[in-house]
Amino acid sequence: MNPITFHENDLPVKDLETIGLASGGQLLLNVDDLKALLSGRRTSLMELHDLETDTIKIKSINAKISLKPNEKGQLDLLIHPIYRDAEIPDLLTNNEALQLQKGEVGSVLRIALDNHGQKKEMLVEYDPETKEFIVSDTEKILAPDMVNNEFLTQAQKEQYRKGKEVQIPDGTRFSYSATDKHGIRSNKLALVASILMDGGLSYMVFKGLNALFNKKRDPAAAAKLSPGYYQAIKDIENQHGFKPHEFERSQSRKGR
Repeated sequence: MNPITFHENDLPVKDLETIGLASGGQLLLNVDDLKALLSGRRTSLMELHDLETDTIKIKSINAKISLKPNEKGQLDLLIHPIYRDAEIPDLLTNNEALQLQKGEVGSVLRIALDNHGQKKEMLVEYDPETKEFIVSDTEKILAPDMVNNEFLTQAQKEQYRKGKEVQIPDGTRFSYSATDKHGIRSNKLALVASILMDGGLSYMVFKGLNALFNKKRDPAAAAKLSPGYYQAIKDIENQHGFKPHEFERSQSRKGR
């Protein structure tokens, strides 16, 4: 779960135009995919057109995209295609990799050493859409301070960073997921996450959330949102003077 990290006017529009996701300087991305990009996450799987390098030319390909800042402070466009065979990270045993690929477990937590010999906790997930293992440094996973106006304990934040389910008193359950375009999954269709920043609370409204890993949910129960959710929505309206969907658009354009 990340707040809006990049600004829309910093997007590599020319690169997006070359793969059919922008035209005449205008983006051709849906709201969820745009939010995923601006938050440093991967988009959903989409069809890209006319990819060309010095050695290959591809008419169309299904892939996800993401952004990564380069040494010049600009944003590079990364393309994540569907791999023929998944490359197993050194962190995993073959059995652990197989469990992830079969969907028997959602993630595996491993300890690795960084370049300075310091231990780091890494969360490994498998994206069945691209047949790719995704490795996240748990220290860099940002846990919310509040969800639906409920403060999370330090233990809950730690659970979240480790990819485990967190439940708050209103019955909302959620977990982090690097393979999901929202970066978060839940037993509810929507939730409001808040992070305490220097300027106060930064709100993130998540809608159309996917179900928790390997968990079925009742559509009526998933659509029934708590009073805390609606109070958080009201807090956004009172603080910013406009409705959440307008807030989301303004956040993506902040800094223009």
